[in-house]
Amino acid sequence: MNTYKTVARIIFAIPFFVFGINHFIYADNMSGIVPLFFPGGIFWVYLTGLGMIAASISFIINKMVRLSGILLAIMLIIFVLTMHLPNLFDPNHMQMAMISLFKDISLASAAFFIASSDNKKGNE
Repeated sequence: MNTYKTVARIIFAIPFFVFGINHFIYADNMSGIVPLFFPGGIFWVYLTGLGMIAASISFIINKMVRLSGILLAIMLIIFVLTMHLPNLFDPNHMQMAMISLFKDISLASAAFFIASSDNKKGNE
């Protein structure tokens, strides 16, 4: 059973590593989707990219998994509340917002699940 958990945790981490790298490569493009009520647009792109990379490394090396899973889930929920939910009410973005909303809710749930499955003592 531990082998399945390890493989699942690593597979879950890989896309977040790639997404995090993309936040640095395409920061200028991504800064346009940062909500206007967050000052400093591109800063948030870099910070969230760094968070994704840090969480993925944590999951891969199996260190601080509980903390990383909780923080990643919180970040994804913030995405839902600040970007996807408001766009549900814009007819031009409604369909993509709904897809992104459900995707990020699912990923946040998985991150919480990974955090809860970390049973190593002192792993925070």
